[in-house]
Amino acid sequence: MKTRKVFCLGFQKTGTSSLGLALEKLGYRVAGYYQFRDYGKNFDTTWDDLRDRALATAQDFDAAQDTPWPLLYRDLDTAFPGSRFIHITRARDAWIDSARKDFADHPNAIHQLIYGSPYPLGHEEAWLARYDRHNAEVQAYFADRPDDFISLDLNKGEVNWTNLCRFLGDPEPGLPWPHANTRRVKSLKMKYYRMLNRLGLQA
Repeated sequence: MKTRKVFCLGFQKTGTSSLGLALEKLGYRVAGYYQFRDYGKNFDTTWDDLRDRALATAQDFDAAQDTPWPLLYRDLDTAFPGSRFIHITRARDAWIDSARKDFADHPNAIHQLIYGSPYPLGHEEAWLARYDRHNAEVQAYFADRPDDFISLDLNKGEVNWTNLCRFLGDPEPGLPWPHANTRRVKSLKMKYYRMLNRLGLQA
């Protein structure tokens, strides 16, 4: 186990999966959405459910990224003092376009909790408003903590080994920055979602 934990506070579709791969290459054990998949199908899920699962899961991992981890930063900060927090943003139009393509009209209970709607298609303004509010709240919460917090803009090329390793105090691995959601991966995801839809199932 690493001596301190690392939490990514960027919303999904901001390069968080690639960040997770980068952290793994640095030796971090990384949790993600996988540990919450069962809640994505249960519309009785509450924030308390997600918080309790996150706090228990984080005990066994060095880092975490993807939904719903970014929304739980206050609880994670309290439970794991000394942690590092990485906030990734991207242009809002690019973000909602990516969310639309990946999630379309596939219902998800965690999305319902976060955005007030279970999918982005037809609810773009609600999703964008929540995205903007989250980014502003995170910046305000960590405003005076430069040692614990870094904000990186995906569109400006700030998500890279140099910035990550300097912040964490880890040596750069001398590898290309990983890219999790390539065009091929996205195509496979869409086929997977369409198959689930035909079977009457939810992702």
